Amino acid sequence: MEAKALWSCWHWRNHQPKHEGGACRADAEVLLNSAGRRRLVGLCGIEEDVLARALPSWTEKDAKLPAEGDGVPTAAWRIGGAVAGPVAFGCRLCAARRTGAVVRVVRYAPRWERVCVRHGRWLLDADADQSLEHLDVRHLPEVAGAQRRWASVARRAVRVGAEPERVFALAHAVVARWWEQALQWERETLWPRRLHQVAGGDAGDDLEWWRIVGRDVVVFPEVVAVADALLDPGMAELVWVDSGAGRPRALPADGMFCRRLGERVGRMWLGPLAATDHGGPLIAWMGSVIRLRRGVGGPPGYDNDPWWLRREHQPATMAGQLRVLGKEKKAPGSGRMWRTVVPPEQRMLITRAIERAEEQLHQLRGVQTGPTADVAQQLLRNLRHSAVLIENAWKRTALAAANAGVPLEEVARWVDMPAETLGNMLTAGKQEDGG
Repeated sequence: MEAKALWSCWHWRNHQPKHEGGACRADAEVLLNSAGRRRLVGLCGIEEDVLARALPSWTEKDAKLPAEGDGVPTAAWRIGGAVAGPVAFGCRLCAARRTGAVVRVVRYAPRWERVCVRHGRWLLDADADQSLEHLDVRHLPEVAGAQRRWASVARRAVRVGAEPERVFALAHAVVARWWEQALQWERETLWPRRLHQVAGGDAGDDLEWWRIVGRDVVVFPEVVAVADALLDPGMAELVWVDSGAGRPRALPADGMFCRRLGERVGRMWLGPLAATDHGGPLIAWMGSVIRLRRGVGGPPGYDNDPWWLRREHQPATMAGQLRVLGKEKKAPGSGRMWRTVVPPEQRMLITRAIERAEEQLHQLRGVQTGPTADVAQQLLRNLRHSAVLIENAWKRTALAAANAGVPLEEVARWVDMPAETLGNMLTAGKQEDGG
């Protein structure tokens, strides 16, 4: 029987959740009152205790459902992620093998359980308005290997008194931040290769879309490696040594911890980049470790909790990023010609350059404490870094405009600079980028 044929068996308190475009959400969940649960037991012939084990939402309460004493079978629609955690598509091949029916299935599954090892599939989030249910990872054995390794990482977390979910969330935030910066990492080769493979060989003109949809699978091996490293007492000791131990000092750009972390994720060159990424989740974790060792963190709370992930450090979800991307493409006057003539790689580089500059400027607004000379020195360094980031952003934009056919004289007027000077700068920039 189709699901809709059974809907009349319950009194519904609201409508099925839909996306902004009107399509029904794949992650829609149904909550039932006690009478409604008894009705389902009678229809399917499965004992209630079995359904309670199989359905995470079975005992969930909801304000829209009547009191338990009401004998009317009642149901309410909800979004799955708000009920019992992340919702992903299930593997259709596995479902067909067990049920004999090739149908779409969804299941509650954290990100460390997204690989169907039998069929080599990464199962995507089910909360986004897009048609793909999985990505092919048969040619990426490191992804399935990372899922197997996560089991031992989770056991280590439990042994040291940390919640595996929070450890994974922090590691995921660290690596997702690297992912946003990686377009400017000339030495990064692993992630582009994986991304093109999960995209079917070449992401092509849809690079922005594929970077959103493929992010979690592409970075998954590094997420597990980072989680393992953050749980290692030896790595925490390196943070303590880098901080000066008993003689406090600023964390160095060539610190042993970040250098060793880069080695553990297979990138010998990553250390200085990670160490100078001020304001990110990795530096926040290092700060918590140092405060705990020094015993100066004050009363128990988030400031003393290495696994506490600040809201601003939480990476954007696939669904959220796709909504933003869709609005950008539909916005009137958003520059169809720009998207037509400027390669996606250049557009992404410009966007990331602007975001980095904006983030750095936001950090300057923070409260500065310490000796006047030290504060002034740090502010000047940050201002200089902000200026470099802003200059990089406008140079990339000017280069893209010139390459798109805008006369150099017109671009020069936009940046208030002689055309000859701008031309020399853009030529030098091309040579530095290897163009």
